[in-house]
Parts: sequence; structure tokens; C-alpha cells
Amino acid sequence: MRICVIFNPTAKGDKARRFRRHLAEIGADATLRQTRGPNHASALAAEAVREGFDLIVAAGGDGTLNEVLNGITGEPAGCERTRLGVLPLGTVNVFARELRLPLGLRASWETIRRGREQKIDLPCVEFAGAQGKAIRYFSQLAGAGLDARAVELVDWNAKKMIGYLAYVLAGLRALRQAPAKITVKTGHGELMGETVLLGNGRLYGGNFRVFPEAGLGDGLLDVCVFPQMRWGTLFWCTPSAMVLGTLPARAVRRVQVATVTLHSAASVPLQVDGELVGHLPATFSVARQALRVVVP
Repeated sequence: MRICVIFNPTAKGDKARRFRRHLAEIGADATLRQTRGPNHASALAAEAVREGFDLIVAAGGDGTLNEVLNGITGEPAGCERTRLGVLPLGTVNVFARELRLPLGLRASWETIRRGREQKIDLPCVEFAGAQGKAIRYFSQLAGAGLDARAVELVDWNAKKMIGYLAYVLAGLRALRQAPAKITVKTGHGELMGETVLLGNGRLYGGNFRVFPEAGLGDGLLDVCVFPQMRWGTLFWCTPSAMVLGTLPARAVRRVQVATVTLHSAASVPLQVDGELVGHLPATFSVARQALRVVVP
């Protein structure tokens, strides 16, 4: 089996440092490709597909994973020609947690080498990008409204020092701003909200089960609409999220759909897999069990 591992050589943190200490060991079983900047992981993954690698591994966080995924999907029949592996080196590693991958380096590398294949759904979104309409695939989640605005406001130097707390602080800053109304249009009708989260899997932000009914292979996206996103919403939801890992049922509206469109009269940011990509309007769809991933 030919394995290509794509990683960021400048990544900070204990996990990244441990990974670099084991480069020789990993390099004995795989080809290593280093990124040089934003979006380079996508280019390296596309190149690896063309070169016929059986397995392409994203060594990093959810952002690196998203870039690698989009490099694979950007090639003709990319998901059919290769499998996706994950070495979780990031701050949160939501997708790795969803797949129940071990978070330790040695155990996760052993999963890469000896794990089994699982087919999961592949969601994508068409949205308003900087250069016009754009398409982006994602593995785990997407959001518009408060959470995307928080990603937009994250202090990346603070993230390197305090990790997930940097997102919490950015979210508190985002709450100070006036929320925009988002229209959620599905085949079942319309919903209105101030923040909309979409899940391929159950988890969001770590081990929080924001999408408790989601299944990675059911061909559906789980849409979670917050009619209001204010300080009161935060105080209401936080105890349930922290203690039970879920949201209060009355705080949100939920729907499972194969396609959904979000739009707003205001400028509303959009994030996928924790990466800011553009703004609404956006249309989401999902290809059932189109992505091959390696799991324990």
C-alpha cells in the first residue's frame, strides 16, 4: 500500500512536535509531503491522487484535513481512486473524534497502517466566495452566523497559546454584534434563525453532541437552527452542553435533509470544518457514502 502523508512543518504544539520527532519512523512506511502555506495541502493531495497513492493522510487539525479532502475531491474520481487517513495533530480534531480514532501519535499511525476502510457521506456547499461562486467539500460540519463570525474573529496567536479557549473568547466577542436573520430553505419549508449549524456527524467543537441523530452514512445533513443567538441563549445552552454534551431541545429547531439553502439580506460569514470560506447565500448537498476513510 502506497501512503502519502501531508503535514505542516511549522505547526505548533506538543502533538506537532512529537510528530516531527517520529518523521524518520513514519517516513519509512510513507512518502512525506510538507506544506508551504495556505491551500498548499490541497495541491499536494491532488498531486498524490494523480500519482496513484492508495492512501492520503492529513497530518494536522481539521483545517489541514479539509484542504486535503478538497485536493482529493478536485481530481476526477478522486474519492474512488484513493482513501483518506487522519493523523490528529490539531487543537480540537472533531472529525477524528467522530471516527473514534485514537488521538495518540503511535496509536493513530498504527490505525493508518492497519485500519479498515469505511465509506461515509461527502457533503459539499456552493457559496459566495471571493472570486464568485465556489464549491467546497467538508468532512464534519459547517455553520453560518455566530460560529462562523467567531472563526473570523479568532486571534491565531492566542490559539497557539491557549488552544480551544481562543474560539470561546472569539465567540464572546461575536455575541456583542447585532445578529443577522438567516432563512433556511428545505424541501419541507422554511425556518428562520440567527445561527445555523450543519453536521455530517454527531459532534461539534470537540465532544459536544450538537447533532445527536446524525449518521455518517445516512445520506442526510443534520441542520440545527437557533431562532435567536443572544447572551440568554448562551446561558441557557451552556449548562446542558457542558454537563450532558447536548443542547436543550427547546433552544433549537432541527431538520434532516439531503439539500438545504441558506440566505440572508445581510452579510453572513460561512465556515466549513472550522475554516472561514466565504459568505451566504449557500446551498448544501451530500453524496451518500462517497468518501473512503480509514478507521480502527
